[in-house]
Amino acid sequence: MTSKSTAKTLVKTFLRTPHSLKTKFQAKQLLAQFLKTQPYSPSSTSILISVYSNFNLLHPSLFLFNSLNSPPLLAWKSIIKCYANSGHFLNSLTSFVQMRSFGIYPDPNMFPLVLKACVFLKNLRLGESIHGYIIRLGLDFDLFSGNALLNMYAKFQSLQPNGGRKVFAFNVFDGMPKSDELCGTSAQEKGASIIQLESMTKVLEMMPIRDVVSWNTVIAGNAQNGMYEEALRMVREMGNANMKPDSFTLSSVLPIFAEYVDAIKGKEIHGYAIRHWFDSDCYIASSLIDMYANCARIEDSCSVFNLLSKRDDISWNSIIAACVQNGVFDEGLKLFRQMLTAKVKPRDVTFSSIMPACAYLTTLHLGKQLHGYIIRGGFNDNMFIASSLVDMYAKCGNIKAARWIFDQMEHHDMVSWTAIIMGYALHGHAHDALLLFKQMEMDGFKPNYVSYIAVFTACSHAGLTDEAWRYFNSMSRNHGIKPGLEHYAAMADLLGRAGKLEEAYKFIGSMHIAPTGSIWSTLLSACRVHKNLELAEKVANEIFKVDPENVGAYVLMSNMYAAARRWKDAAKMRIFMRKKGIRKEPACSWIEVKNRVHTFISGDKSHPLYDRIFEALKDLLEQIEREGYIPDTNEDFHDVDEEQKKYMIFSHSERLALAFGIISTPAGTTIRITKNIRVCVDCHTAIKLISKVVQREIIVRDNSRFHHFKDGKCSCRDYW
Repeated sequence: MTSKSTAKTLVKTFLRTPHSLKTKFQAKQLLAQFLKTQPYSPSSTSILISVYSNFNLLHPSLFLFNSLNSPPLLAWKSIIKCYANSGHFLNSLTSFVQMRSFGIYPDPNMFPLVLKACVFLKNLRLGESIHGYIIRLGLDFDLFSGNALLNMYAKFQSLQPNGGRKVFAFNVFDGMPKSDELCGTSAQEKGASIIQLESMTKVLEMMPIRDVVSWNTVIAGNAQNGMYEEALRMVREMGNANMKPDSFTLSSVLPIFAEYVDAIKGKEIHGYAIRHWFDSDCYIASSLIDMYANCARIEDSCSVFNLLSKRDDISWNSIIAACVQNGVFDEGLKLFRQMLTAKVKPRDVTFSSIMPACAYLTTLHLGKQLHGYIIRGGFNDNMFIASSLVDMYAKCGNIKAARWIFDQMEHHDMVSWTAIIMGYALHGHAHDALLLFKQMEMDGFKPNYVSYIAVFTACSHAGLTDEAWRYFNSMSRNHGIKPGLEHYAAMADLLGRAGKLEEAYKFIGSMHIAPTGSIWSTLLSACRVHKNLELAEKVANEIFKVDPENVGAYVLMSNMYAAARRWKDAAKMRIFMRKKGIRKEPACSWIEVKNRVHTFISGDKSHPLYDRIFEALKDLLEQIEREGYIPDTNEDFHDVDEEQKKYMIFSHSERLALAFGIISTPAGTTIRITKNIRVCVDCHTAIKLISKVVQREIIVRDNSRFHHFKDGKCSCRDYW
């Protein structure tokens, strides 16, 4: 047998069994042999086109398709499929229209492709039109076409009023030239049929045969569009129809219990997954991790993750996000490192999840490492990651880097605008923050709930009372945003800082929603700063009504009584706290040096370098005393002598961290410190002078803002 006849035989064999081809290379070889050995035949050419369409080889498919004078159904079906799978959805629909113009009727397998194109082109009316055509052809009872319709309506459901619950009423033919061309209808047929569907659930009810895909599609569609009760009802009906839920069903239902924060129902689903061996499925595991995380059960999330034998990037991303979401930042960072060690490549969502951990822990060095990884991985053009970087650099004390990244972004969204505005607000650059807010509006972005929180924060830290009132009134008047607890808290804080204590008290009392203990606490803090004990007692009573376990309120009142020399009242408050088991959070500061975070507590002598730190503090004290420093012991409320008070102030946590930073870093290096509570007045004065004598910039982030100390001055201008 000659080589030519052998090739001819092979070509015939492959044409009879095209599914035996496994690779694109084999398919291309078949074309070459076909062109050499086979006479022209529409049927064999169509088979070859179908082979190429299975491999999404668009150009060879078009080459063969265009060689046909009258393409048969298989050729049309293959080219429509190839266009759709290659993302050329308009071409796919155009080919369908052309096929109908030739009088060729589609088979059921074509409609899922055409409906998929309608979804991606976001053309619901055209999809409805095709639905009408399917019904007229009598194919609405076909399982494959019915599932495709369900999927289309599930995707379009969010675009409909009330999440698609209202009746879909549409005329398949009237006034729709695309429908006429598409369906090839005559003038007599126009207006003959109006299809009404009460959501995609109605489509399911009209299907005589339903498989798991049918049920899953409608359940997932309802769940994704917030129709949780409907989704759960469909799950129950699925069980009543003796249809067994699979892993896809469970992964669709679990987010509902996460939304409802119903861990009990979630555990029931978890138990079902274990009994039916679905718990090893990565998608189910990830859904369980997310569900437990939303229910604040991070231990359960970690248990699910630890029991996974195989972990993909989705499960890693889920557990990292779960830890960060629940404030377990160190664990989130640890898992991120383990993910890299396991050779799992991070995705864009990974960085968006882990960046807030760096921001909270103010680990600038790690944040920079992540930034480098983002650049090397080609993620720096991602808007969500860029916004996370802006937020991270701002919260780690480097507002210049945050602004540089913001300016480098090709496009901005509300998240990036809000991140940079809040960044400037926290750093005390109120006017820059307000200018950016105005620029955001000029660029066509409508302010939202969060962006107004950033504006009020900026006004609060700069004492811009009139501007704040102007924005507060315009928020609801011009943008329809009803003030929330965060807005009220920021305004109360602003009035309190400005010394307008009675106005703040009346403002809180006139809120349209019940004030929380935290809102009253902002005013109580202002009462302490402005030494108004009488009002403080009234405010404290309001706090204890709504939040009897508010530790900060007890501590502030105890300190205010001590400052007023009302030692008995101060002692009563402390005794009451002890009886209730209420403990004050110890003042704590931390600093990152050489990739390690060092933590200091006031009066703590446990650090290995404490002797050197103490000597450095003594030396600094001598230097700033020559600059005019006099210790202010008014904020030390211990009933001890003056010398003991001076020593206590001398060993405050931020001073220990600062001294350690000075002896551990090269001269001229910027020092960044984070403190869990407000910086005291004496430390604020001392650090200003220290920045002058050591010629360094010192950035301290306390629980409300950043302080940039340089050349004896602070960015807050002593207003904090």
